[in-house]
Amino acid sequence: MSGVRWAPVAAAALTLCGVFLSTGAQSSSPAPDSCALKSNSSCAECLQNVTCLWCIPTQQCIDYPVRNILPPSSVCPLTDARWGVCWVNFQVLIITMSVLAGVIIVALFVCCCCCCKCERVGNKREDAKVERQTRARTSRQKARRTEMQLRHDEIRQKYGIAKDNPYARMDDH
Repeated sequence: MSGVRWAPVAAAALTLCGVFLSTGAQSSSPAPDSCALKSNSSCAECLQNVTCLWCIPTQQCIDYPVRNILPPSSVCPLTDARWGVCWVNFQVLIITMSVLAGVIIVALFVCCCCCCKCERVGNKREDAKVERQTRARTSRQKARRTEMQLRHDEIRQKYGIAKDNPYARMDDH
């Protein structure tokens, strides 16, 4: 019964999703300008497109060589290449990012070591506490056992069935 009530709502939702998806596919963004068209302009104008690389000595805006991680020096030397921002050369950008990544990794490693050390110290404290509680429980149990034994001995003496020597009965025969 509830499926019948929700069927029109589900159909409407699917229709709206289809309309939004089809309009999104039809209205594609205009093709980005080729980086080569922005050569001999300015670094800022070239780097508006994230796929572009600006080379200072040649004043060329070139497509970033995505097949290589770093642009080869035949395209543009790293000290003269700009990507992302104009005020930092590519070599400094790579070194800075590497140092930051190294610092973050070392910091994470130190944090993990400190957490493990603190956890071990906490476990030692907890183990000592549990050991103290166990010893206290054992001593209370021994005290109760001896107290019960004394009461039982008193009762046996009262009724004349005291156990002085457990082997005394064997001697009577």
